[in-house]
Amino acid sequence: MHLHKGETLFRQGESGQLYHLKSGLLKIVRINEDGVPFLVNIIIPDEIIPQHSLISPNPYNGTAIALVPCEVEPVSSSQWYFELEQYPAKCRDIALLLQDKLRMMQQRIDQLTEVTPAQKLRKLQAWFKTYIGPAPITDVLTQEEIGQLIGLRRETVNRLLRAESTPVE
Repeated sequence: MHLHKGETLFRQGESGQLYHLKSGLLKIVRINEDGVPFLVNIIIPDEIIPQHSLISPNPYNGTAIALVPCEVEPVSSSQWYFELEQYPAKCRDIALLLQDKLRMMQQRIDQLTEVTPAQKLRKLQAWFKTYIGPAPITDVLTQEEIGQLIGLRRETVNRLLRAESTPVE
């Protein structure tokens, strides 16, 4: 299945199947009680989501939205869970998938521990270049979302991005 930028794969609170992201990037957004969306995760190619349902089914804890055109393959939940029971080696495969996700989250934590806001933004931009090439990060994320990922206010992100685009004399 193909998703265009901005299309929703699934919504927070719904229940459904698992998905394998073959190409593209997805963002996972949680809607707070006040109705304000908060970006909590970025899904990269070869991930199977939702990760919290890899061992047992659970409702989606966020909304998955395509950041760029994506190719997504539905994974049969009944087949997935049946194979877990029949093939213990599959549990090791899941553990490796989760380990990779934890390592990626550690990189995100490293971005948050940078001393200056500019360093936080540069690290995030460098990470995104792996997936979006030379395109600016603002092609796929809003300034608010960038701030949510690196713990900065939107206004600070705006100021940093403007400073980057201002030529040095």
